[in-house]
Amino acid sequence: MIALSISNPVVQAFIVHSAILGIKVLAMSGLTAIARMTKKVFSNPEDAKFLKGKVKFDDPTVERVRRAHLNDLENIPVFWVLGALYLTTNPAAAWAILLFRVYTVCRIVHTLVYAVVPLPQPTRAIAFLVPVVIKYYMGIQVVLYYITAI
Repeated sequence: MIALSISNPVVQAFIVHSAILGIKVLAMSGLTAIARMTKKVFSNPEDAKFLKGKVKFDDPTVERVRRAHLNDLENIPVFWVLGALYLTTNPAAAWAILLFRVYTVCRIVHTLVYAVVPLPQPTRAIAFLVPVVIKYYMGIQVVLYYITAI
């Protein structure tokens, strides 16, 4: 029997980690704005004029933050979908919660080492690949769980 009740600790963990990741995605816009204000480079002439900066589309600092944000937008929604589907497989609580925690921590670390304090590789690669493996694992588990029903 699948317990998708809000009282299920695995469901609660998924909700909490999903909310943390949602807040993180939202915070990336603020981080981009901070980078733009610090460097005084903007993508719109009216912003540059109003904030006494210049229009520039290729500032390395701003672009690094924007790429980190785009990376979140490419990866975190997939986690939400696969994680929700994974919940329906009635996974072992400790394992599922660990997966959600590791995924969330790695995505935060990825942003820190990509956009805040760039560190040499393979730091960013590890922080990127561990969550990718977790998503593949959850997706494969969903397919294997439901393939017998087809």
